[in-house]
Amino acid sequence: MVAGTAAFAIALTGCGGSSSPEGSSSADGDTTGGEPVTLTVATFNDFGYTDALLQEYMDANPNVTVVQNIAATSNDARTNYFAKLGAGGLADVEAIEVDWLPEVMQYADLVEDLSSADVEGRWLDWKTEAATDPDGRLIGYGTDIGPEAICYDAAKFEAAGLPTDPAEVASLLEGDWAHYFEVGEQYQAGGGGAWFESANATYQGMINQVAAAYEDPDTGEIIATDNAEVKDLFMQVTEAAGDLSAHLPQWSDDWFAGLAQSEFATLLCPGWMLGVVQGAAPDTTTWNVADVFPGGGGNWGGSYLTVPSSGENLEEAKKLAAWLTAPEQQLKALAAAGTFPSQTDALADLDAINAAFASGDSPTKAEYFNTDSLGDIFSSRADAVSVAPFKGEFYFQVNDIIQNALTRVEDGSQDATTSWDQAVAEISALG
Repeated sequence: MVAGTAAFAIALTGCGGSSSPEGSSSADGDTTGGEPVTLTVATFNDFGYTDALLQEYMDANPNVTVVQNIAATSNDARTNYFAKLGAGGLADVEAIEVDWLPEVMQYADLVEDLSSADVEGRWLDWKTEAATDPDGRLIGYGTDIGPEAICYDAAKFEAAGLPTDPAEVASLLEGDWAHYFEVGEQYQAGGGGAWFESANATYQGMINQVAAAYEDPDTGEIIATDNAEVKDLFMQVTEAAGDLSAHLPQWSDDWFAGLAQSEFATLLCPGWMLGVVQGAAPDTTTWNVADVFPGGGGNWGGSYLTVPSSGENLEEAKKLAAWLTAPEQQLKALAAAGTFPSQTDALADLDAINAAFASGDSPTKAEYFNTDSLGDIFSSRADAVSVAPFKGEFYFQVNDIIQNALTRVEDGSQDATTSWDQAVAEISALG
C-alpha cells in the first residue's frame, strides 16, 4: 500500500442526526417496517461478505436490498472516504482500516454513534477502545483482527533442504528479524530464490511491533524522524532486501503475478491474507502456515464498519452493520476470506474457528493451506500479540512516506541513505 500521501479537506455540510440502534436485524424476521430500503456497503480487499451472506440478510429482511461496492485497496477506500465524508455521497455502511482510524477520529461528529446495550462487550476491549472517541461515542463496529503467522511454500523449502512440517518450520524460524533473514540466506544457499516478496511488506510486520513508532502518545507530536528504531528497521530491511527480496511491491500487479507463479518462499500472514493468497494462486497446492512470527507476535490490520451521518437510511444501516459484525457472521466471513474474528464469543469457541476454516468453497482454507489447525495457529498468534502500537492522526501519512521510500530503494532509483533522507524531509513537512 504505497500510494502517494494525500491531504483532505472535509466539507462540513449538513449531516443526519445520531441515534443508537434499537437492535440488530437477524434471521428472526423483517425489521424494516415494510418500507423498501436499499443499503450500500463499501469495503476493500476481501472482507468475506459474500453474495450468499448478504442474501441471507435480505432473506431475513425482505424489504431490504444490499449492494456491496469493493475498492481494490485500503488506499483507494481511504481516498474516497475522506473526499466524501463531509460532503455526502458515501455508502450507507463504510468500512475503514485501523491505520486510518485515527484520521477518522478527527471527524467523529460526521459518523454515527453506534454504542448500544445490544452490542456492549461484543468485541475485544482494545478493539472497542480504539474506535471510541473522547466523548464515549463508538464510531465503528469491529470486523477482524490481524494476528500474524508465516505462510511458506513447502515445495520450495523441501527443494532447498529446509524442513516442511509446520511445527519444524515454526522451530526453524523462532527468533528475531535478523534470524528470519539468516534463514533466508540458508534457503538461498540451498538453491532457493527470493525469500520474501518485498521490503514494503516485511517492514510493515516489523514496525507493527514498535509501541510508539511515529508519534508521541502523550503529545501527538511526530517523532518518526528522531526515533532511532524506525531508521534502524528501515536500514535492516533494505539491506536484507538486496539479496532476499523478490522486489514485488505488495498489491501491485507484479505482486499478484508473483503469487500466482510462486516467486517467493515466505509471506507475512495475518488471517485475512489467507484469502488473498488463495484468490491470487488458486492452483498452487504447496502453501502452508507456521505458528511463528519473527520478534514474537504482531497484529497487522483489522477493520471497522462505520455509518456516515449523511446517509438516508441511518437506522437500517446500523442494523446491517451490527448484523455483519455479530459472531455468526464473523465466523462466516472467516470461512470465506480468513478474516480472524474480533468478536469475543467467536474467539472463545476454538472448535467453531477451526470448523470455519474447514468450511466454505472447495478447497477450503484448511485444505488449501494443508492443515486442519488454522484455528489453533491464529489463536496462538493472537495470544502472542503483546504490543498495540500507538497510531495517531499522522500515522497513515508517515507510514505511506516510508513505504514510498522503501519502494525507491527496491526499484533501484535511490540508495537507502538517500531515500531515507528524502523521507525525513517529507515527514518534517507534515507539521
